[in-house]
Amino acid sequence: MRPSGRAPDQLRDVTLEIGVSRYAEGSCLARFGQTHVLCTASVEQGVPGWLKGQGRGWVTGEYGMLPRATHTRGRREAAQGKQSGRTQEIQRLIGRSLRSVVDLKILGDRTITLDCDVIQADGGTRTAAITGAWVALARACKYLVEEKVIKETPVTGQVAAISCGVFDGTPILDIDYAEDSSAEVDANFILAGDGRMIELQATGEKRPFSDEEFAELMRLAKLGCGQLFDKQRAAVG
Repeated sequence: MRPSGRAPDQLRDVTLEIGVSRYAEGSCLARFGQTHVLCTASVEQGVPGWLKGQGRGWVTGEYGMLPRATHTRGRREAAQGKQSGRTQEIQRLIGRSLRSVVDLKILGDRTITLDCDVIQADGGTRTAAITGAWVALARACKYLVEEKVIKETPVTGQVAAISCGVFDGTPILDIDYAEDSSAEVDANFILAGDGRMIELQATGEKRPFSDEEFAELMRLAKLGCGQLFDKQRAAVG
């Protein structure tokens, strides 16, 4: 029995609420149970120096946790003068994941920054961030088309992400903190809307895992992401 009472293949209650930021070109509040991540997409003219003159745009991600997103207050990274290795890893993951489904030539000489701020954390913040960031990105690009800034959307497909793991000997979908903190195996799956893989992260936290266990985790991830893709399409409209 999972601590949450969910079935092994059951997502938490997931909502993707759009239009939560008045000023951002695209925004989404992604709620995966008690994990809440505010994702905004900001469009700016120009690209990083190393991309100038190439006729391509850029999509990048930034990630952060509010001080009281967890049980105890954490210090703001700005107050410490540097980002943690975990923060840098996650924001690079967000950028890589979203760039995989964007035609940067169509975007043109523009940068879209996806800011993912964790308001409340209960496991799976990076996967919630990626799933919500895609919605914010798609909404921002839809806005650019509607405003006739670009002729067509540069978004070529969907991206969603979900965590899976082995808890008490059973492969499970969408792990929360209570499960994550004692999971035998922990994995994150970033998938494209057509079922292809973008990035996989899998770790034997307490023991090695078998081919059969990994295959079941993959099955669960595809099942979960399929449901997330439906929710993304409904949110974008």
